[in-house]
Amino acid sequence: MPGTHLFNTTLRVLAVLLATMLAVGVAHAHNIADGDAAFVAGNAGAAIFPFIYLGAKHMVTGYDHLLFLAGVVFFLSRPGQIVQYVTLFAIGHSVTLIFGVLADIHANAYLIDAVIALSVVYKALENMGALDRLGRWHPDTRLAVLIFGLLHGFGLATSLQELELNPDGLIINLISFNIGVEIGQIIGLSLIVAVFSVWRKHPSFESTAYISNAVLMSAGFMLLIYQLTAWQLAG
Repeated sequence: MPGTHLFNTTLRVLAVLLATMLAVGVAHAHNIADGDAAFVAGNAGAAIFPFIYLGAKHMVTGYDHLLFLAGVVFFLSRPGQIVQYVTLFAIGHSVTLIFGVLADIHANAYLIDAVIALSVVYKALENMGALDRLGRWHPDTRLAVLIFGLLHGFGLATSLQELELNPDGLIINLISFNIGVEIGQIIGLSLIVAVFSVWRKHPSFESTAYISNAVLMSAGFMLLIYQLTAWQLAG
């Protein structure tokens, strides 16, 4: 059946992606590549376009951010809704990214990434209707996206803090990096929305939506276990 074939293909792709992530080694999700890290650590003064590029690259390759965004927009079809939720997420991670670095607020990168993995699990569970049983205690989805955005921002901040950024041009470079993150988010989100737009028109969408979110939830749990294991090995 077409729906079964599509779902099996999705499972295979997800399995390959997760296997690749686990094969990377003991490293948290927000590591900046060695060459880029050397540039950032050694840079002095404003470097607007290089930091924009680094921010965009970092977001496009940030699989935990993209998985969460996929969960957020899974059932959103109206552009206004998508813009609203993504804007809340962007506000959240922009605030903590910039404030976290400037205020020198340190957090364990592995634990932050573990919480980010839980955000993927949370959104998948919500999409599956598992939180509907909470009734009036069901968290407001928009507030949850904003809060998780704040946590995702701390994840980005920990990456930059590890590089001991030069204070010369720091604010401009942080803003540039954040702009790049937003550009990367738009690129990644555009691809995700395009795929979902096509998928929703396929008869298999309704029949595989629940199990697809179960797979998304499983990916979140795998990332959680990965980060907690990496935390223990690093200690």
